[in-house]
Amino acid sequence: MQTKRGLQLDHVVLLGRTFEEYRRYFLLEPHQLIGKRVLDAAGGVSSFCAEANELGIEVTAFDPIYSAPVEEIRARSHADLQSVHQTIGLVPTYRWDFYRNPDYMRALRERASAIFFSDFKLHPERYVAGWLPILPFADGEFDLTLVSYLLFAYQERLDYKFHRDSILEIMRVTRGEARIYPTVTFEGQPSVYLPRLCTDPALRRFAFAEIKTDFEFLVNSNSYLRVTPA
Repeated sequence: MQTKRGLQLDHVVLLGRTFEEYRRYFLLEPHQLIGKRVLDAAGGVSSFCAEANELGIEVTAFDPIYSAPVEEIRARSHADLQSVHQTIGLVPTYRWDFYRNPDYMRALRERASAIFFSDFKLHPERYVAGWLPILPFADGEFDLTLVSYLLFAYQERLDYKFHRDSILEIMRVTRGEARIYPTVTFEGQPSVYLPRLCTDPALRRFAFAEIKTDFEFLVNSNSYLRVTPA
């Protein structure tokens, strides 16, 4: 049996990511999103929703954790960050050009989650609880939907049907395009689901394109999947 090299996670971890990280993941041009409606699916405790709204970008975040009491969210995100911080420096599947070292990465995660908790209290209407593959939104409600570190990354925990049904539902509520990052697993390997999704008859209404980015933390995570109506 091949030894696993990547970060070993027994659940979907709750880590805060910043607006700048999202910008790099998805090659976002903030000025082009002013006045647009954006969905951050599986937003967790990231600060993207809060920071984007400050810039005039109308973002709604969606995540199952938003149904929990705030202290439970805080405790879980703290525990997940502690666990990842203690182990990630020992894992060979990461490049540290952007984050420098685990301590710097942790500081960014703490900053992001602090912004999230403040905004979650002030603007609860921006945060909608639920779990893919069901989205409680109208058809074509969003211009752009973003998904970071859920699909593909967790392919060992989320099966093919979950991926297919999630993309179908995401595209139902998205009138423009969806972007999914990364397209690799935590082993840094291309997801086996990606070629299947691109040829699945249930998804024939959509076009798929893998778009290269200039950002790579997890090895080989230098692209996102763009999904548009065909």
